[in-house]
Amino acid sequence: MTKKDIFLHLRFPFSLFLMPIYWLAISQQVESDFVNNFWIFVILHIFIYPASNAFNSYFDKDEGSIGGLKNPPKVDINLWYAANLFDAVGVILSIILVGTWFGILVLFYVAVSRLYSHPSFRLKKFAVLSWLIVGLFQGALVFMMVYTFGQNMAIQDFFEAKNTANAPLWLGSLFSALILWAVYPITQVYQHEEDSKNGDQTMSILLGIRGTFVFCMSFFATAIFSAFFFLEQKDFIRFLAFSLPIAIFMNWWFLKVWKDQTMANFKYTMILNLLASVLLNICFLTMIL
Repeated sequence: MTKKDIFLHLRFPFSLFLMPIYWLAISQQVESDFVNNFWIFVILHIFIYPASNAFNSYFDKDEGSIGGLKNPPKVDINLWYAANLFDAVGVILSIILVGTWFGILVLFYVAVSRLYSHPSFRLKKFAVLSWLIVGLFQGALVFMMVYTFGQNMAIQDFFEAKNTANAPLWLGSLFSALILWAVYPITQVYQHEEDSKNGDQTMSILLGIRGTFVFCMSFFATAIFSAFFFLEQKDFIRFLAFSLPIAIFMNWWFLKVWKDQTMANFKYTMILNLLASVLLNICFLTMIL
């Protein structure tokens, strides 16, 4: 593999899709530590998330389109080395720059991410389990980590803390998980053939193409419901406003797919991912400002 191929498989732009959880957690902080928050951002979005992408690509060896990469280059052992290097740097930086407990949680995240992809365990093969893991780790756990270590709190204090809406912070973790649970199956909707070839039973395969849309829209509605109890009224209205274009696009796309299932393709999946991530990033950023 060339350096360019490795760079492509790290899929740095894909970090944009996971970034809303970071900004949501920042928006709920009371006494933010800018330096800690800066390093948490770098560790997660520059090292840990790209390493997970590369590790997954190495074992999947996809020939068709994957998330954030329409024509993935062929992989070799160099991609595995790159994933290990990025994970190692991320964990070391976590311990040195943020704290031991943050480093331990990052290492835990990395371990589960590897169990998700490695052929010896391949949690990705199990539709419901892999779906739960994505929401719990990329959503709930990341929210807790950013909120807690971004303001030098003890982990146990997180479970007792409340935000300005007088809602418990664990509800923010649930809200984050629901967002990921709503979005994740739709990212698999065009990959049924590739995933089946790898022996993976994804949530989208389990639900079927039309069922995936119904399922995701239902969970997005549940996420909005949880936001009502977690966010202040003005922030909830802001979230509704930014979510409206996402809902409109998803329903429009669903109508196209209902008539022709080949419309459940890479192009529209990436449009939805980009639309949702950009709008939610802006939404949660404006809550901070």
